[in-house]
Amino acid sequence: MAVAFVSDRDGSPRLWVQPLTGGPQEAHVIDTGPEPVGDVLWSPDGEWLAVTVSPGGGEHTQVWAVRPDGTDRRLLAGPTETPAKGSAVFVRWTGQGSTLLVAELFPSGSTEAVLIDAALGHRDTIATGPLMWPTAVSRDHKRALLRHGPRGMREMSVADLPFGDERPLLPPTTDLGALSPDGEVAYIRSNAGRDRMALVAMPVGGAPQVIAERHDAELDRFSVSMDGSVALLVWNVAGRSELEVADLIEGSTRPLPPPPVDVVTSARLSLDGSLAAMAGEAPDTPSQVLLCELATGVYYWVAGDVPLPDPIEAELVHFPARDGLELTGWLYRARPSPGPCVIYLHGGPESQERPTFNPLFQRLLGTGVSVLAANVRGSSGFGRAFLDADNHALRFHAIDDVADCVEHVVRTGVADPARVACMGRSYGGYLTLAALVTYPELFRAGVDVCGMADFATFYARTEPWIAAAAVTEYGDPVADRELLRALSPLHSFDRLAAPLLVVHGAQDTNVPVYEAEQVVAAARARGIPCRYLLFQDEGHETLRKANKIAFMDAVVDWLGRWVD
Repeated sequence: MAVAFVSDRDGSPRLWVQPLTGGPQEAHVIDTGPEPVGDVLWSPDGEWLAVTVSPGGGEHTQVWAVRPDGTDRRLLAGPTETPAKGSAVFVRWTGQGSTLLVAELFPSGSTEAVLIDAALGHRDTIATGPLMWPTAVSRDHKRALLRHGPRGMREMSVADLPFGDERPLLPPTTDLGALSPDGEVAYIRSNAGRDRMALVAMPVGGAPQVIAERHDAELDRFSVSMDGSVALLVWNVAGRSELEVADLIEGSTRPLPPPPVDVVTSARLSLDGSLAAMAGEAPDTPSQVLLCELATGVYYWVAGDVPLPDPIEAELVHFPARDGLELTGWLYRARPSPGPCVIYLHGGPESQERPTFNPLFQRLLGTGVSVLAANVRGSSGFGRAFLDADNHALRFHAIDDVADCVEHVVRTGVADPARVACMGRSYGGYLTLAALVTYPELFRAGVDVCGMADFATFYARTEPWIAAAAVTEYGDPVADRELLRALSPLHSFDRLAAPLLVVHGAQDTNVPVYEAEQVVAAARARGIPCRYLLFQDEGHETLRKANKIAFMDAVVDWLGRWVD
């Protein structure tokens, strides 16, 4: 028995295998080539590992298969051209032989669901369409569970194969899904008819049945055993993870003991459903690979660095927005205070700040800079109403939320009002720029990491499927042109006052590097101090350890120059 995982312990994300039997043995690398590894999944028979890699560190991923001993590596799906065209991601092994369900995305915005035999190389396309994603297929390959629709409007349908009629199962919003081995029951994470995500069983041709829901938490993720008897449920409870086991035969649930980490970031079940393999972390604990015996609730450490010697305190704070909506954030308070403080804004916006391991926050704390990692409206984890509270013209309220974050840290004595900075990545980079030009008097410095500056150029240059999926969140680039222009910070750069650090990856096709180039040109044209850090071998995420360190050095140096 062994566990496969991805780690950058030797400088770049690579595939590692940790044997669990045969006495103490060190984890070893499985050679998948020079490109960064994104994910791995063991086949049910133990004969193959499915791996996603990112050629050039960009967003266009490939799917490879490799034997657990590192032999017989072969490309199954994904781009082979340079520059890359399209992308491929594995979904799951089907349980029939060495067949893998793969989603292939094409430059047109269309997606194909493909069954690929890792051993023989046979390919069978089972579904195709725009804004479609395959989530599961029955073991006999006669039924597939498909997700359709843009962000915030996704729904599930079941399709008889090959190319049979599709039957809608649940209205928006649904995203994660699994099928029973016979394809007769779909298990779906959904907030249909409720505010928070729950686990719903949907018999094909029957009525939905709620397996598990909580009024104080959202279902963050779940994993169903290959035999369809057991599911592991990971609940997001005010940012931290709680676990339950669901007996899908009896329809009952039972809690597991608290995990030894604050946040479970990945969870998968063993073939027989007796073990859960998980990744998790905490503010002072780097990502760990853990096993949990579901029958006993006992956790075992598999891999990962030891916790930091000095605990990192992350305090969950609640405060009101100007319109009365409750906002939250994780406060990392430096001493003494009041002093310099950074408002940090996550991406998405359908994401959430949680008490995870963040070396940048630790570096800033070490230099006396506090951090408020905020969850403004539009963040996930707080229910559908909060998630939709920034759509279209409501985004102006999300920009106001950033100013209300500043008011909170100043009022509570955390921040010196003359030494507040704003920082974020992806959507958080956009929101940083928007806050800097809307409330220039509040911020002494800013850091924009791969953020959008102008919605018109973003829509014109991003991946077609990203543009199509973003309409429900941001607005239509034609019908809502004037609104999107008003929301685009680039058109208000005459108000920019804060010195600005701009960081981007040259291989980013989600938020193309042109967004950063416009920001740098506009800031410098106004005489605003501006540093531009461009990583040639990175995409939307910074994957390589050396680049992560260079990024943190640049941020700490920049903020130390302007707010410390």
